[in-house]
Amino acid sequence: MNLQTNELKISSPAFQNEGEIPSKYTCDGDGINPQLHIENIPEGTNTLALIVEDPDAPNGVFDHWLVWNIRPVSKINEHSLPGTSGDNSAGKSGYHPPCPPSGSHRYIFKVYALDTTLDLLAGSKKHDLQAAMEGHVIAEGSLTGRYQRKK
Repeated sequence: MNLQTNELKISSPAFQNEGEIPSKYTCDGDGINPQLHIENIPEGTNTLALIVEDPDAPNGVFDHWLVWNIRPVSKINEHSLPGTSGDNSAGKSGYHPPCPPSGSHRYIFKVYALDTTLDLLAGSKKHDLQAAMEGHVIAEGSLTGRYQRKK
């Protein structure tokens, strides 16, 4: 069986890949999620999942947003909750805006196309989400933004 996954193309009108995330989407602004565009969603996609994480956090990877059972749409709107939300590393549900304690951090928006609807309770953690997605990812893609707080 060929388990090769297709690549989703993830972009945002708010920032370029590897570009600076506008402060509107951070703790220094409105703290809302940016709009995301998703292209190349393969046939057979039942739902999408989204994980936003900061690999540069001082205590290891910080999970900023976990959402699953998103309808397979080409756009996730700004300031939205497109599916079922899990708990971020701050112990809260929903989007936790970038707010690096020092320096510039990377924020990786990872989108997964799944061939199923996940039977996962709201408030679940990232390891639960990753376990539930196991064997169901048919495509994935990511968009990386950077943010450094202004003094």
